[in-house]
Amino acid sequence: MNLKEFKRFIALAMVVLSVLFINAQKKPTIYVLATGGTIAGTGESSTSSAYKAGSIGVDQLLKAVPDLAKVADIKSEQIANIGSQDMNIDVWLKLVKRINELAKDENVAGFVITHGTDTMEETSYFLNLTAKTNKPIVLVGAMRPSTAISADGPRNLFNAVACAADPSASDQGVMVVMDDKILGADDIEKVHTLEVGSFDNPNYGYLGFIYDGKPYFTRKSTKKHTNNSEFDITNLTVLPRVDIITGYANADRLFVDAAVKANTKGIVYGGVGNGNMSTDVLNALTETAKKGIPVVRSSRLPVGPTAQWDEIDDDARNFAASWFLTPQKSRILLMLALTKTKDYKEIQRMFTEY
Repeated sequence: MNLKEFKRFIALAMVVLSVLFINAQKKPTIYVLATGGTIAGTGESSTSSAYKAGSIGVDQLLKAVPDLAKVADIKSEQIANIGSQDMNIDVWLKLVKRINELAKDENVAGFVITHGTDTMEETSYFLNLTAKTNKPIVLVGAMRPSTAISADGPRNLFNAVACAADPSASDQGVMVVMDDKILGADDIEKVHTLEVGSFDNPNYGYLGFIYDGKPYFTRKSTKKHTNNSEFDITNLTVLPRVDIITGYANADRLFVDAAVKANTKGIVYGGVGNGNMSTDVLNALTETAKKGIPVVRSSRLPVGPTAQWDEIDDDARNFAASWFLTPQKSRILLMLALTKTKDYKEIQRMFTEY
């Protein structure tokens, strides 16, 4: 190699090293989409249990966690600012359509959604069935308002961004990051009214955990989700009405008849035990299913399957069984199923696969 060739080699090497250095320094871009909740709430004092959810905007929320800049380039949008007890289908559709739009940008690495905890399990499951991307989608909230002593929101938000920014979080389905845990939308439940560690995956176990700002995954969901989901909400502005009726001792057909009269398009029955119900309710729901209004049996119990083959012959009554889905998540799947079919056998397939 002569001197001229050597100089060209050195110049080319410097260019390659510069590109590699720039890429190594470049942080992933994470979109934080805010919907409100306790994490954005303010209280009367730092020790008061009274507070108003959705009191501060996403910019103020992000300022409380300056270390986020070390993890990712943050972009943010305020989708809504409500307590999650007021979460609704309009916000769900707006949120998922925005995610699906932003996910097409190759510069966007992932998403964090700030959300109230009351209905976080429902929103996460809806997104799990309708978001069309394998990029990480992480919901995060808090059990204490932003003004409380030892508010849990800032740590949860940092962990959520760290999870969404990590390549290992891709194709994991929609996740919830709370209390250093990574929870899968396939099995997420809020299991305590007040505790900081109020969320669990009681049937399948956590997806993983966050340690020193890095996610570690210990399982992967086997359920269909996101890119593998058959549900397409692109042109939807509403979803079919589905009602939940809860079982209890001495239950009669009153609420079944009321739901039918209110023109419900489907009923989820959160029965006792393994989705069981009184004879009166069983007869009413059988009549309902035979009229072409789909019925899904679930259970009011938080753990364990509502199995197809037990005390109730679902096939004989045109029922579907929810397996491991709670009544509230069964409602979401049934609403989406009804955009495609009313056939109880097809609906049962969906409840087995999702």
